[in-house]
Amino acid sequence: MRLLSLAVLLIASAHAQTLPYNGGWTDTASGEAAVSLPAGYDDEPDREWPLLVFLHGAGERGDSLAMVNVHGPVKEREAGRDLPFVIVSPQVPADGRWTVGRVVAAMDAAMTQYRIDADRVYLTGLSMGGYGTWEAIERIPDRIAAAVPICGGGNPIGLAAAREVPVWAFHGAMDPVVPLSASAVMVSRLRAAGGNVRFTVYPDAGHDSWTETYATPEVYEWLLSHRLSDRE
Repeated sequence: MRLLSLAVLLIASAHAQTLPYNGGWTDTASGEAAVSLPAGYDDEPDREWPLLVFLHGAGERGDSLAMVNVHGPVKEREAGRDLPFVIVSPQVPADGRWTVGRVVAAMDAAMTQYRIDADRVYLTGLSMGGYGTWEAIERIPDRIAAAVPICGGGNPIGLAAAREVPVWAFHGAMDPVVPLSASAVMVSRLRAAGGNVRFTVYPDAGHDSWTETYATPEVYEWLLSHRLSDRE
């Protein structure tokens, strides 16, 4: 496994690759993302890999990429879990929040630079990143094969647009930061729209519902079971 720095609009550090990008979505964004490559990436030059975009929480905002993977799937990979994804972890500035433009910019940059299977692009995030995940599946549902929002929430009004995106949401029942109802209302609205959604509530968990989630092998197996082409 290698940990690289992926530049989105900006030139990254000396240990990173340079990847100019002049797009986004309705908004554009600049920044950097940490990129973790799966074991075997260099050994199989003709293979395309699933992409997993991870959106961190508010506590990991800033300008140090060392912060973005203190939680999440890369932490699990570093602990020895075999995860067959290119994992891209963009970072939000200290005073920022997740926008769809930032997600799209990081996603497009990764797909330009790395061998990505466009049929298997997944999104996950925790807390503030959970909110970013919900917003992205609502606004760019045709880009995301499946999503795992954790202790997040959002505006449920437009969720009907995301009804074809398989979603597995997680939340702690005792969460003092983002109430359980924040996820529950999103799940309820998506189900009412005919969405494919699962909802796991940890009865004794507080805000940290992500550690158990990302340590669960079934979560990654579930993601990999979905492809964008399944909707055709």
